Amino acid sequence: MIWVYALVSVFIVSLLAFIGVFTLTINPRRLEKYLLLLVSFSAGSLLGGAFIHLLPETVEKFGFSIEISWYVLLGILFSFAIEKLVHWRHCHIPTSTTHPHPFAYMNLFGDGVHNFIDGLIIGASYVASIPVGIATTIAVILHEIPQEIGDIGVLIHGGFERKRALLVNFATALTAVLGTVIALLLGEITGFIQFLLPFAAGGFIYIASADLIPEIHKECDAKKSLAHMVMITLGMLVMFSMMFLGLD
Repeated sequence: MIWVYALVSVFIVSLLAFIGVFTLTINPRRLEKYLLLLVSFSAGSLLGGAFIHLLPETVEKFGFSIEISWYVLLGILFSFAIEKLVHWRHCHIPTSTTHPHPFAYMNLFGDGVHNFIDGLIIGASYVASIPVGIATTIAVILHEIPQEIGDIGVLIHGGFERKRALLVNFATALTAVLGTVIALLLGEITGFIQFLLPFAAGGFIYIASADLIPEIHKECDAKKSLAHMVMITLGMLVMFSMMFLGLD
């Protein structure tokens, strides 16, 4: 049952690679307006996923120790290192002359690594419990939607034809499936889940705090800022509501 839930979840996440094509005809300014709301919602869901699901599940199963703290910090440091090493910025606004993006192939490499890690996180979360797996999948999906919109823009800006951009973006998304399979296979190894759950929480915290929230802060209008605060809170509340899933 865990394998079915996990593989269906990660395949849904992978299909999000095609979502960017539906936004290419939308006015960039209008798209940016709605994307920032979605980015705000995503930030809240990632923070909620980390603090409401991944960390409590870790503490319940393994207790809270300095070792767990280090695993969280390693998740943060690893996410930082990935961005630095591949010069890849987790951008959530479509490409334009005023919003340049990294080179397309570098973005593909970074995206493949990121998706593989997402797959590991989804698989490990389902090994921990089905409700945690579902909540983690939702957090990943909410984060992937604005990212995939940006990724398609990067590839087309980098010279890819639209059809090829969709195909190669989907190919990198499938690395998440590999990550999930590996996590499920290694799930019974002593210490693997104990490491990966807080490590994943650290990654979620980094993405939300160092990546998404600075993007939101680019908008200084008071009313829009209030709307972003509301969306962040809603994202957290969605993760809180997932605690009440009646699944074994």
